[in-house]
Amino acid sequence: MIGAASLGCARPVTFSAADIAAAPLLAGAPRGFFLGAATSAHQIEGQTHNDWTEWEKGRYPDGTPHVADGASAARIADSWDLWRSDLAALQLIGANAYRLGIEWSRLEPTPGAWDEAAAARYREMFVGLRAAGITPIVTLYHFTLPTWVAARGGWDWDGAPAALAAFAARAGAAFGDVVDWWCTINEPNVLVAKGYLAGQWPPGARDPRRAALALAALMRAHGLMARALRESDRADADGDGHATRIGIAQNLRIFDPYSARPVDGIVAGAADWFYDESFLDAVTLGRVRVVLPGVIDIDEPFPALAGSFDYLGINYYTRDLIVGRLDRAHPYDVAAAPERPRNDLGWEIYPEGLYRLLVRYAHRGWPLFVTENGVADGRDVQRADFLRAHLYAIDRARAEGVDVIGYLHWSLIDNFEWSHGFRGRFGLFKIDFNDPMLARRPTAAVAVFQQAARNLGTLR
Repeated sequence: MIGAASLGCARPVTFSAADIAAAPLLAGAPRGFFLGAATSAHQIEGQTHNDWTEWEKGRYPDGTPHVADGASAARIADSWDLWRSDLAALQLIGANAYRLGIEWSRLEPTPGAWDEAAAARYREMFVGLRAAGITPIVTLYHFTLPTWVAARGGWDWDGAPAALAAFAARAGAAFGDVVDWWCTINEPNVLVAKGYLAGQWPPGARDPRRAALALAALMRAHGLMARALRESDRADADGDGHATRIGIAQNLRIFDPYSARPVDGIVAGAADWFYDESFLDAVTLGRVRVVLPGVIDIDEPFPALAGSFDYLGINYYTRDLIVGRLDRAHPYDVAAAPERPRNDLGWEIYPEGLYRLLVRYAHRGWPLFVTENGVADGRDVQRADFLRAHLYAIDRARAEGVDVIGYLHWSLIDNFEWSHGFRGRFGLFKIDFNDPMLARRPTAAVAVFQQAARNLGTLR
C-alpha cells in the first residue's frame, strides 16, 4: 500500500511562474491530441429524473438540505434543449473533443425499456459534434441511477453490475456508428467516498463495509460494461481501425504526508491505495480486490476486468496533506498547505500534482487522458492561470516521454455541482441561472484555451 503512495510523493517539484508564463502551451503536442471540455448529463441537461433528483429534495436529520442552499438540477443549464449553444461554445474555443454523458434514467426509465426519442436526441448531438470536427467521448455512468435501480438497492443490489452492462450494450448498439470513445464509469472512488463513507450523496450511508462492497460492484460493472461494448459496438466511426476505446475517468488525488511523522506517511499510503490504486489494480490483475483491514477483505478473479482499459482517464483537481490520527474512527485530518491558493470550495490549487500523477501513472502502461481538470472560481480570477499551469504540467510530462493523449477542461459551462449546488462554478463559460436565456458567457480562461488550440492547430 505504501509503495504506491511513495511513488507519487517521492518526486517534489515546484513550477516556476516565469516558466509557465513563457510556455507555448501544447505547441509540441501531436495533431491527434485531444483538446476539449467535459460535462455530465445530470449536471447540465435539466429535466432528468433519477436517484439524485430525489436526493435533492431531502434534508439531513438536523434540517440541513442535502444540497447547498436547497439547489436542484431540475433546469440548470437546460443543455437537453440548448445543446447547440454548447456546441457553439466548443467551436469558439477550438475544441476537437467533448466528453459528455448519456443519462441512464432518461434512456431506460423502466427496466428493459428504451426511450427512442431520447436516443434520437443523443444521436443528433453526436452527429452534430462530428460534423463540427469534434470527437464525442461518451460517459455511460456518471453517479446517477434510475429510480428503479435505486429502489432495488442501488449498488447494494447484486443485479446492478449486470443492469448497467445491459445498458452499455444497448448504448453501443445504438450509437457505436458515431461513437468510438467510451468512458464506462466516472469516478467510482468518489461515488463510494461520498455516498457510502461521508453520507453526503445517495444513498447517504456511513458504512465502510458497504463502501467496500459498492466499490467491488463498480469494478464488476466496469468489466461487464467493457465486454458488452466490445460485443455491441463493432462500427469504427473514426476509421482508425478501432471500433471501441474504453476506459474510466478516475479521480486521482495526491496524498502527501503533512510531516515526517511515520503515522502521516502510513495513513497517506493507505488512503492512496484505497482511493487511487485499488480500482486500477483490479483492471491490471483481472481481480476484484478491496481490502479494508479489520472490516473486509475481498479478493476474487474477475476475468472481464483484465485488458478492459484502452486508456486511463485522469480527473485531477487537488492534493491532500495527511495528518494521521490512528486513535479514532476517521484515520486522518487534511491540513492546509501554507501560502497555497485555494478555490471556492477550499481545494488547494496544486498544478504540480497533475505532472506528478502523469509521471507516476505512465508506469501502468496505458495511454493517459486528462478527462477532467478545472477550478471552482465564481469571481473568474483564478481560472486563466489555473488552465495555463495545468497545460504546462502536461507539456512537462510529455517532454519526459509520458503518453498523454488529451486534456479536457471541467467544465465546459457552469453546472450543478452535486452537494455544492450552484456554489462550485467550474465553467469555461459562465451562466447566470436566473437568466431565462441561460446565455453561455466566456470567462477569462477562454483566451488561454484558444491560445493552446491555435498552437495545436485546432483553431485558426
